[in-house]
Amino acid sequence: MACRSGGACAAALGARYENAPELPADEAQAPIFEVDPLWPKPLPNHWVLGSAIGVTVDSRDHVWIVHRGNGDARTELGAVQNPPTAECCLPAPSVLEFDPQGNLLRHWGGPGQGYDWPESNHGITADPMDNLWIGGNAQKDAHILKFSQDGKFLKQFGHPGVTQNSQDTENFGRVAKISFDGAAGEAYVADGYGNKRVAVLDMNTGKLKRYWGAYGNKPDDANLGPYNPAEPPAQQFRNPVHAAEPSNDGFVYVCDRPNNRIQVFRKDGTFVQELIVAPNTLGDGSAWDIAFSKDREQRFIYLADGKNMKVHIIERKTMKLLTSFGDGGRQPGQFFGVHSIATDSKGNIYTTETYEGKRLQKFVYKGMGPVKSAGQGVVWPKG
Repeated sequence: MACRSGGACAAALGARYENAPELPADEAQAPIFEVDPLWPKPLPNHWVLGSAIGVTVDSRDHVWIVHRGNGDARTELGAVQNPPTAECCLPAPSVLEFDPQGNLLRHWGGPGQGYDWPESNHGITADPMDNLWIGGNAQKDAHILKFSQDGKFLKQFGHPGVTQNSQDTENFGRVAKISFDGAAGEAYVADGYGNKRVAVLDMNTGKLKRYWGAYGNKPDDANLGPYNPAEPPAQQFRNPVHAAEPSNDGFVYVCDRPNNRIQVFRKDGTFVQELIVAPNTLGDGSAWDIAFSKDREQRFIYLADGKNMKVHIIERKTMKLLTSFGDGGRQPGQFFGVHSIATDSKGNIYTTETYEGKRLQKFVYKGMGPVKSAGQGVVWPKG
């Protein structure tokens, strides 16, 4: 069923869950995960992470993150003070690459010749050629950067400092994340913290091909005010639009973060349905980032919920919320601001955390099993 506008259509198609129901073991199956508390290996050189606000997995199952160690971590680090006040610590370079065993391989990032490094980098994604695309969510960040894996600057789309406008065909509005449809040669931009749209670009030229707002409406930049769960569904996205992920079968899944919803579209922007997750969540919202399971059908969606400190597992075909894992805290398997999520070819999940979380975690895929509870809590190794 397709629909272009909200109202009755949204009520008919939308599903609201605060938690999945308790289900008998024979009624549902879901992927099982265990945290790997020893992954990744310790960083060298007294390096520490700042807010880790992007993660992606390339074609070799190497894991890349982008973080803000050169910004929000520096005031805490004695070794960078002048004069130094302690031996430790130093901010790690902005972009880090890890192999499947958790070894640090390459590192780079920051200002350089020929491009404008974001004032607040945000999101990193490997395209089908394994180049890396980075956005930014500071007030002046209206552009996207593209690099090779060795840190060579390739292209910049948009220009920093322009006035944000969801009708702009050349610049962006504080981009949260970029995702890709390799077969079509298109990049899907969650645009984002300033603008209120999904923007689709030609991957090679950066030319804007189409864009849309909530329910497929023309984007409107009016301030909607704070989210209120008692009000009807908002007919526009609230900032930030945090992810726009195309699936193999022709749909696009958009994280409308403070509206606590995933909206599903066809690739031309036609609205299909929405799922409301934890509708009473206020402030930062529940829908932060999504990744698909790695089976051919992409049977499951993994939704990072930074406000409620967990990852939800959703059956993609039915948009049914099955279960979740995680809990608030700083121990392995817990979260503090789980921000970004990605999967590798073996079905493992990787997450990064913002705010005071400031880390990368790996959750190992252990096969399928019965759904026994709505919230699994910390998925600690059983062996």
